[in-house]
Amino acid sequence: MNDITVEKIMGMDAETGRWVLVILGMVINLCLGSIYSWSVFVAPLTAYFTTLGQTVTASEILLPFSVFLAFFAIAMPLTGKYIEQLGPRNVVIIGGCLTGLGWLLSSFAGSVQWLYIFYGIIAGSGVGIAYGVPVAVAARWFPDRRGLAVGLTLLGFGFSALITANIAGFLIGSSGVMNTFRMFGIVFIILIFILALPLKFPKKGWTPTGWIPPSPKPGHAVTCEFNRGQMLRTRAFYALWACYFIGCLAGLMAVGIAKPVGTDIGVATGLATMLVGVFAVFNGFGRPGFGVLTDRITPRNTAVVSFILIALAAVFIWQVPTVPVYIIAFIILWGCLGGWLAIAPTTCASYFGTCDYPRCYGVLFLAYGAGGIVGPQLAGFIKTSSGSYLGVFPYIVVLAVIGLVIAFTMLKPPDAPVTE
Repeated sequence: MNDITVEKIMGMDAETGRWVLVILGMVINLCLGSIYSWSVFVAPLTAYFTTLGQTVTASEILLPFSVFLAFFAIAMPLTGKYIEQLGPRNVVIIGGCLTGLGWLLSSFAGSVQWLYIFYGIIAGSGVGIAYGVPVAVAARWFPDRRGLAVGLTLLGFGFSALITANIAGFLIGSSGVMNTFRMFGIVFIILIFILALPLKFPKKGWTPTGWIPPSPKPGHAVTCEFNRGQMLRTRAFYALWACYFIGCLAGLMAVGIAKPVGTDIGVATGLATMLVGVFAVFNGFGRPGFGVLTDRITPRNTAVVSFILIALAAVFIWQVPTVPVYIIAFIILWGCLGGWLAIAPTTCASYFGTCDYPRCYGVLFLAYGAGGIVGPQLAGFIKTSSGSYLGVFPYIVVLAVIGLVIAFTMLKPPDAPVTE
């Protein structure tokens, strides 16, 4: 009997039910992506710790954001093999509960240093455990439209700040910053647990009706050929890792300082908070948008487009720091960051296959963590040394040019691996 006649998802046939899994993954990532609302917490947390008699610098208040992203990235490759052993449902439940616990414990932090542990290490690890699972599920169920499915799944992560930043802003104003951490934590634990229950992989060998895998070019790899060790011996991996790192470094520098840059150039505080949500819309839509573009014009060309856009946005906000330019520039920067979170996983599946995908993408995702460590801290250092966040943008221009050169010259499909 054909697998497609027996494969069911929540009682629906696989062709229909797989779209439900994308929606569930999107909402799970919306919860996990609340990290992108961090810029809304910066000023209230600084004020809160000041009332406790503590002095908090710009770098210190951005460090929980960096630690979160670092442990987010570290947990990804360590979790990869357990997705197969425990199943996607159980891994997401574990990660979701850990994420919520980190937010909940953060509400009891008596200093910014405790946030490094509660928010950075615990919540960041939880997101790292859960994040790759909906992506892997989408990649398995959509071999025919992988870029679109992965991009839509990740839409929630980028879209998150639209919802969580505005909710956080409201709750901080009405209940205080620590109560906001507490409420977010409780909701995340309950919601992610429920949403994770239907997640599963398709049966081995399942394919969509009528879909035939494309034939590879001579000498190039076909789907499911690479394991993690083989991937690490390819030039394509290091080119992709470098491009991913640069794209995330530039984007995360912008995400972490979005609201402070706005207020520096004269945007009212309330409007700056609202604009973080607007930027998140473009961060979210950047994922399916760049995912589809990756499917259609190749990963290399898509990477080149993203770096050109990043460079142009940084040049304009650096040279013409006005409110309209700020809005347009940050829309582009957030959109391109979202784009890289679709370009990289889609390219990983396209270049190296899906059989060992969780472990392969877990290693690749370390580029995101490295960008998360370096980006916000570099932004904080520049702010402290120059007195303005606008000094960040010349560095972003240089990074974008380097990324463009690497993408154009090195980002190509790998040769078929040598059998081990």
